[in-house]
Amino acid sequence: MPKKSSNNALYIGIAVVIGILIGSLLDYDNTPSLAIFQNNSKELKIKRLIDYIQYDYVDEVDTDSLLDTTINQLLINLDPHSVYIPKSDLKSIQETMNGSFKGIGIQFRMIRDSVTVLNIIKGGPSEKAGLLAGDRILIADKDTLFGKKYTSDQIMNRLKGKDTNQVALQIYRKQEDTFLNFNFNRGKVNIVSIPVSYMITDQIGYINIDRFAKNTYYEFSKTLNTLLTQGMQTMILDLRGNTGGYMDVANDIADEFLEDGKLIVFTKNKKGKIVSSIATSKGNFEDGKVYVLIDDQSASASEIIAGALQDNDKGTIVGRRSFGKGLVQQEMDLGDGSAVRLTTARYYTPTGRSIQKPYKHTQNGTYFKDLNQRAINGELLHKDSIHVNDSLKFTTPKGKIVYGGGGIVPDVFVPIDTTAYFPVHYMGNVSNFVFDYVDKNRKKYSQMTWEEFQDDFDNEKMLQEYTKSISSSFHSNMFKSDKIKTHLKALVARELFDETGFYRTYEKQDKMIQKVLELERSTQSSVFSPQ
Repeated sequence: MPKKSSNNALYIGIAVVIGILIGSLLDYDNTPSLAIFQNNSKELKIKRLIDYIQYDYVDEVDTDSLLDTTINQLLINLDPHSVYIPKSDLKSIQETMNGSFKGIGIQFRMIRDSVTVLNIIKGGPSEKAGLLAGDRILIADKDTLFGKKYTSDQIMNRLKGKDTNQVALQIYRKQEDTFLNFNFNRGKVNIVSIPVSYMITDQIGYINIDRFAKNTYYEFSKTLNTLLTQGMQTMILDLRGNTGGYMDVANDIADEFLEDGKLIVFTKNKKGKIVSSIATSKGNFEDGKVYVLIDDQSASASEIIAGALQDNDKGTIVGRRSFGKGLVQQEMDLGDGSAVRLTTARYYTPTGRSIQKPYKHTQNGTYFKDLNQRAINGELLHKDSIHVNDSLKFTTPKGKIVYGGGGIVPDVFVPIDTTAYFPVHYMGNVSNFVFDYVDKNRKKYSQMTWEEFQDDFDNEKMLQEYTKSISSSFHSNMFKSDKIKTHLKALVARELFDETGFYRTYEKQDKMIQKVLELERSTQSSVFSPQ
């Protein structure tokens, strides 16, 4: 038999094996044991088949790779969100969702031939040891890093280490033109899920959540209390680009806005079992005013919060239609360091709507590139172009019409800003240019406060330097625009004052934030206008 046919038959055989395996995982009463090959005839049969393939099959077969491929093929036929997580990826994914990892606590990028420190993570080992942004890491534990073509993952593995807590670094500090040696212990590094929060006005606060990890509610509660002490009465909750995370964390955050007894969300599995999440009396922002910003990448847990507030007539949803993920996944250990994240239920917003977009007859690639179709349909520019299904119409307690069947449709639509898109050549060079610009002036900028930077930064001078650094074919009028100047200044602010610096600088160009401020001004003027 030709080798190709043998491989096809082998895939089918393994697919049957894994199908039985996943079927056994769906029996949740037995999940704690997860012993795949116990002493019953079916499981012994499966083990024997794999042994035959491994030891007696005519060709050498990497059964691990074969199993990985077959599991992926099986899950693709279930739904787009049931996924296999190989052993090589599981640890980093879990670190991100747990909100911490063991390392040295820096953000870095390979700039030309050197591993360059972009930011020092607050509270991490590198900050305590005295590393600074701009330092070039030349050697880590006797491993030379400069002049090598290492990937980011390879560099990260060397900085995280394997067998020891201690790390020895040799760095070059350009602003002092000196070489320095550091010896310190690796330690716990927190991965923040709220990168930005600040007061936009005396009464309006801004909180950006980029994912829902285990530590996100703690971060949110702490941030909320800080902004309340600063006078926040209205909150802008930015969930743009937030693809989700832990459902219970989203429920806890929604609880901060909703009164005791209000329904947040409910789930239903294939057996019809319903589990409801109800708001408690602990909410610290029940009397506050909230605007939730969403876009096509706001998914899952982000949509749970937006749906819970919209269906309970709390606040205003601003932006564009969200992604449309109404499925719940459970991560299940496969016993060899890998896992499967399997869809086990659907969730429904308080009015009873499912916001899951169709997927039965859609290939996963098309499903996740739905934005392209939205652009073709015109819905990124015009709210009237958003397709809604009248058969999935629901009504909130105050009579507002909302729809199921494909994401959260915002209360206030904000079209995509087409003027914010710059040439590929611009985007490809600007990061290195900005770093070099800051690096050259680091001593000067390191002495500046935020207010001094805002007042003294020379936008025009930097723009002139940038236009000289790029191809003459891109010396067009667009590089004289205020948008380019603001974007460059915001990138410099990020280098100097982290993400908050970027957002505070870019705020006036942000169409959604400006729409909220416009809504607030109109509200205030109507309150004080003569009746």
